[in-house]
Amino acid sequence: MTLTATVIRGFGPVFVLLFALQFVSMGAMEMSGPFWPLHIEALSASENAFALAGIGVYVLPMLGMSLTSAFWGRMGDRYGNRLMMVRALAGLAVTQLLVAFATDVWTIMALRFLQGGCAGYIAPAQAYGVQVTGGRDRTSLFAWLQVATNVGSLGGAFLGGLILDAYPFAVINLTAGAVCALCALVAWLSLPTPQGEAPAVGAGRPQTRPAEAPVTALFVLMGTLIASRMVLQVPFALYMTQVFGAAHWVAGFSYGLLALGFVLAAPLWARFLEERPNAFVLGWSVLISTACLLVTHLAGATSSVATFTMLYFLWGVLLGGTTPVLLSLVSAATPGERQGRALGLAQSWQQGASVIGITAGVIATRLLGLEAAFPLVSSLYALSTCIALGTWLRERHSNKQEISND
Repeated sequence: MTLTATVIRGFGPVFVLLFALQFVSMGAMEMSGPFWPLHIEALSASENAFALAGIGVYVLPMLGMSLTSAFWGRMGDRYGNRLMMVRALAGLAVTQLLVAFATDVWTIMALRFLQGGCAGYIAPAQAYGVQVTGGRDRTSLFAWLQVATNVGSLGGAFLGGLILDAYPFAVINLTAGAVCALCALVAWLSLPTPQGEAPAVGAGRPQTRPAEAPVTALFVLMGTLIASRMVLQVPFALYMTQVFGAAHWVAGFSYGLLALGFVLAAPLWARFLEERPNAFVLGWSVLISTACLLVTHLAGATSSVATFTMLYFLWGVLLGGTTPVLLSLVSAATPGERQGRALGLAQSWQQGASVIGITAGVIATRLLGLEAAFPLVSSLYALSTCIALGTWLRERHSNKQEISND
């Protein structure tokens, strides 16, 4: 509670509104998340159609977002990130309402792709947050927005289950559409329009590290870290029930522990790494990637459900020090007038990496069995460790050259 109060005092009421909008809108969208396979199966004409659509209903929104986020980011730089936030929320509202009335599987697939193309709320929210705070404490800002995403996802899935127990599936989408429309209205009426030009890089904070960072390498590192995590998105429940013989509630509890670990740890990682030199942050990225490799290897090797759940929670704790921290380095290396473009491109990259991770996980487990899931995750983390190590060494070399030139 003390940490939360400190954040609110530091960022002000705009942060509270940004956090609330992210939490509520993400919760609304995730109300249907766990239950799409049930709905798709009821509408599918064959097993093949169900298998294809069951994957597409999750992958297509990510693909749509990966293709459009950079474009929306450029529009945010030109016309304002506040407007892009309202646009994204309105797009989610309209597409959710259309999905609620769709009765054909392939129409739903098309609408889910369109939904991803119209979405992309978090990138302009991040850029807007950087703009209104002058770039101050951006690592904490990104971490708390990511916390809102994870908490909203967990709460939304629970609320969606309650709705589905009492009403048809369409009611979930109607409710989500109405909530997103309300969020769009609140954002339009309540979020202040930033005055003047976007702040320059590093405004409002001491220049304790170089303005430039290896942005391309950071994107690649983020991509491999996210792909590693998303491998288990589809086969996780099957892995728990078939490998451990676990009950469904145990599978759900274990799955939620990953998000819980992230929620608890991300703000702490942000406070620890805030205002640190690039080389220091990248050095910790090497350690975190290596730790993820060890944890996922142990999780895939254990035969104890209790040990597995503990390791899964620890994995979530480690993930709290990945994406928000790396995004803050990308943002800090980007001029203020290009924040929307850079963060939109980062979102495109993340969504594309998610698609690759999910696809790789499905293919590997279909061809090699569920036992192949965690070796694949560990192998991707080994790649992440190599990329992080190379980026860290490059940054140290650059720093030594700067010192020698001075």
